[in-house]
Amino acid sequence: MSELTVRPMHAAVMVGRCVRLSRRNIDALLTSLLLPVILMLLFVYLFGGAIDTGSAYVTYVVPGVLLLCAGFGAAGTAVSVTTDLTNGMIERLRTMDVGATSILAGHVVASVARNTVSTVLVLGVAVAIGFRPAVAPLRWLAAAGVLLLFLLAVSWLSAAFGLLARTPEAANGYTFLVMFLPYPSSAFVPVETMPSWLRGFAEHQPVTPVIESLRGLLLDTPVGTAPTRAAAWCIALLALAVLLSTVLFRRRVA
Repeated sequence: MSELTVRPMHAAVMVGRCVRLSRRNIDALLTSLLLPVILMLLFVYLFGGAIDTGSAYVTYVVPGVLLLCAGFGAAGTAVSVTTDLTNGMIERLRTMDVGATSILAGHVVASVARNTVSTVLVLGVAVAIGFRPAVAPLRWLAAAGVLLLFLLAVSWLSAAFGLLARTPEAANGYTFLVMFLPYPSSAFVPVETMPSWLRGFAEHQPVTPVIESLRGLLLDTPVGTAPTRAAAWCIALLALAVLLSTVLFRRRVA
């Protein structure tokens, strides 16, 4: 059967399995949920007073922390995929004619679900410490769409990293790039305050337009072309990740 075929029943079963595994892995679940909140509190209360962004620092930093959530959740996706490969689970699933896309979709959807819970938690804490987002429903829907597209892209990319890695520890290391990208961007400081050699990278990497889109949509400020650029980056990364995952899956289970 084609590796690109998604059988809805198989995919639904795999999603349920991965969600149950996430609930049982309490340490990893708490880390992915609480670490972004802790980092946000650290940035706001330790560094916020020293960083001038033209507004309350909690208002500026929340979009970047939301993308950190995606990075932490993505690390768990890569580790889960590699674990399934190394413990023989994928071989057993393949004997039942479960396709590659259905198997990986389970991990990806579970990752998006974890990240959604983490995002809601971060937003709740942010509101409690002073974040005041816009109330226009259409802007909230647009922000949710941009964030969901980014979560989907990084989750599939992490699934590809999981197929590339030979051990769960290596898979966790491969996702460092995803977790690192928010730092050299506009997530925590304005890009114009960076050295010129770093500013070019920060302005033209995929995370920055996503952050600028979320910041503008949530705070009811102009967004310019940021949402278009964010969507283009996310769709390109998603297409690349799905193709790469399919190729790597065939090589690992052949």
